Amino acid sequence: MIDQEDPSRDRLKHHFAQRVIHQARHVLEVWQRLQSSEWTAPHMAELAEANERLLRYAERFEQAGHAQLAHGIAHCLHAIEANHGRITSALISELNLLMQRLSRTGLRHRDRLEQTFLPPLRKPVYLALQDVERAERLGQQLEFFGVNAQALGDANAFRSAMVERHPAAIVMEIDFSGTGCGLRLAAEVQQDLEQKLPILFFSHEDTDTPTRLAAVRAGGEEFFTGTLDASSLLERIEELTHVTQYDPYKVLVIDDSRAQATHTERVLNSAGIVTRTLTEPIQAMAQLADFQPDLIILDMYMPECNGTELAKVIRHNDRYVSVPIIYLSAEDDLDKQLDAMSEGGDDFLTKPIKPRHLIATVRNRAARARNLKARMVRDSLTGLYNHTHTLQLLEDATFRARRDGQPLAFAMLDIDHFKRVNDTYGHPMGDRVIKSLALFLKQRLRKTDHIGRYGGEEFAVILPDTDAASAFRVLEEIRQRFAEIHYPAKPQDLTCTFSCGVAEWSDGVDSKMLSKQADQALYQAKHGGRNRTVIFSG
Repeated sequence: MIDQEDPSRDRLKHHFAQRVIHQARHVLEVWQRLQSSEWTAPHMAELAEANERLLRYAERFEQAGHAQLAHGIAHCLHAIEANHGRITSALISELNLLMQRLSRTGLRHRDRLEQTFLPPLRKPVYLALQDVERAERLGQQLEFFGVNAQALGDANAFRSAMVERHPAAIVMEIDFSGTGCGLRLAAEVQQDLEQKLPILFFSHEDTDTPTRLAAVRAGGEEFFTGTLDASSLLERIEELTHVTQYDPYKVLVIDDSRAQATHTERVLNSAGIVTRTLTEPIQAMAQLADFQPDLIILDMYMPECNGTELAKVIRHNDRYVSVPIIYLSAEDDLDKQLDAMSEGGDDFLTKPIKPRHLIATVRNRAARARNLKARMVRDSLTGLYNHTHTLQLLEDATFRARRDGQPLAFAMLDIDHFKRVNDTYGHPMGDRVIKSLALFLKQRLRKTDHIGRYGGEEFAVILPDTDAASAFRVLEEIRQRFAEIHYPAKPQDLTCTFSCGVAEWSDGVDSKMLSKQADQALYQAKHGGRNRTVIFSG
C-alpha cells in the first residue's frame, strides 16, 4: 500500500508553523522598540517574556531553527542578568546577529536550507479601497514583493481587523465606505494609539487643501492620486516602517582616562550602542580601519596628543571625512569649545553629562551620518549601491571568502528588451520597472547579500556563503515571480523579465575575474533566448 500524505496533517503543520512565525514577529517588534530607548529592566523583561514564549512554541511545534535562535537569545539575556543588568558591546552584537537571523527565517520560500516555507517576518498592510477587487489585485502584487497585504471590504471589516491585529501600515482611500468616510475612519483608529500607525491616503482625483489637511491630521504620511502601483506603494511603506533596520550604532571612544572611557561605554551600551574604547590615541587610525565606527567620541586633553590634533589627523583621511566627531571634555570655556569645533569637530559635550543627553546626541549624529553615507554610496533612483561601491563590496567579499574558506557567488542581472519599454511606454515607466526590480531584490534576498545597480537596467548581487547552485535556485525563483508583476499601462498592462548570469568564486580568482565570469554567463543567458539564469562554466 502506498503511503500518501494526509492533507489535513499538512494544514495542521502549517498552522503550527504560523503560530511560531507570529511569535517570532512579536520578538522582533519588541527588539525594534529597544533600538530607540534605553535597555531598562522592564524593556528587557518584555523581550525575555516574548522570547520565552517563542522558545515554548518552537519546541512544542518542532520548529528546530526557531528553537535554536530562541535558546541563543535566552542565553544572551541570562548573561546580562547574571552581570547585574550590565550590557556589553559583545552581548549587543551577539543579540543583533541572532535577531538578524530570526528576521530572515522566512525570506526564502524555496531555499533547501529552510525547513518550513513561510512568509516574510512582516506585519500585514491593510488595503481599504472602495473597489474591493482592485484592492485584492493590488494585494496580489504586493505579495510578489513578500508583503502580507490584506484587502478589507468595508468599515466594519476594517475595524474588526484592527481589533485582531495592528498593521505595519494602512492604505486608505479617502472615500472608503462612503464620501469622506476614509478620513474619519483613519482619525478614529489613531485616537487611542500611543504609537501612531503610518497611513497612506489615496484619491482617484486630485484634492483640495482642506482635504489634504484633514489627511495630515488623521495621521496621513503620504497622499497618492490617480493610480496605485505596488512598487511605488511599497517603496513608501519601506521608508515609513523601517522594518529592516537592526544594525546597532558603533561608537569609538578615545579617552586617556580608563575610568571615564568605561563610564561612557556603559552608558552607551545601556542603550544598545556598540562601543570600542581606546586609551592610547596614537592607535586611533588602526582602530578606525578595523572597527569602522558610525561616530567618534574624543577627549579634549590627552598626554600624547590633544583632541583637536587627533581630529585633524582623522580628517586628513578621505575615508573618515564624514564620520562625526564629538568632543567630550570638562572644558567649559566657550571660546575654547568653539575653537575645538572648528578643528574637525561636530559637537562639544561638557562633563559631567546626563546619560540621556549623551545617548540622544550620539543617536542623532550617528543616524545623520548613516543617511549621508547611504547617499554617497547609493544610486539615487533605486537606493541600491552604486557601481563603484558594488565593486568595492565584491573585492571585500572575495577577500573574506579566501580568508574563511567559504563559498561566494556573484550574479549580474539585466532587464530584457528595456529599450522597448522606454520607447513604447516612456522613461517614467522605465524608471518604475527599474525601481520595482530593485525593491523585489531587496525583499527576496538576505540582509547579508549586497545588491547594486551596475548601470542603466543592469544589476549586481553579491551572495556570501552561497555556492552557484544555491544562488541559481534563489535567483530563478526571483526571475519567475518578477515576470508575474503587472504595471498599469495603456493600451494594456506591461510585464517585464530579466536575464541573469551567476559565477562562483574559486581559488586564484580575484574580484575582477569573478565579475567578468558573471558577465559572460549573463551574455549566454541573453543570447540563449533571454528570461533565464545561466551559471558560468569555464
